[in-house]
Amino acid sequence: MKTAVTRAGVTAHKKKGLIIINTGNGKGKTTAALGVALRACGYGMKVIMLQFFKGKWKSGELRSAPKLETFEIVPMGQGFTWESKDVEVDKAMVRKAWEAGKEKILSGNYDIVILDEINYALSYGFLAIEDVVEFLKNKPAMLHVILTGRDARPELVEIADLVTEMCEIKHPFEQGISAQKGIEF
Repeated sequence: MKTAVTRAGVTAHKKKGLIIINTGNGKGKTTAALGVALRACGYGMKVIMLQFFKGKWKSGELRSAPKLETFEIVPMGQGFTWESKDVEVDKAMVRKAWEAGKEKILSGNYDIVILDEINYALSYGFLAIEDVVEFLKNKPAMLHVILTGRDARPELVEIADLVTEMCEIKHPFEQGISAQKGIEF
């Protein structure tokens, strides 16, 4: 019999694929997901990150991913929606990203699927929350799925196994410091 893990008086014996949400107004939602990806790659686990909005510029994570044998990042967006010239194009891209996400989740090829910034797609109403929740409830049992972005919907929080809210206390932008390579992107 495996050794039980205890925390705050609770004993845990079972394992399952987790639904993890990184949300909140503070920095670090995608960064936390990348940390899990890095850790998982250290064990040879296969990880894919689908980026729902990122796509215009080459971020540090896109430069690093090819150096890790079991990690793949697929940017599927065109950038920030507030810079969009046609929101219908953004909606179509989000739907395409979600279809790709469902395919990757069901493929059996990954241990972890990261849906980067999907929470924005849901809070903007670009995807139907009911469809996403129902799909995730029926994901493969041992697959971990990480969802990032501000404004996580309560329906998602309810089905998640782990929810972390990043809380901004202080940000360099308030001091006139712009986003920096290797820190924000």
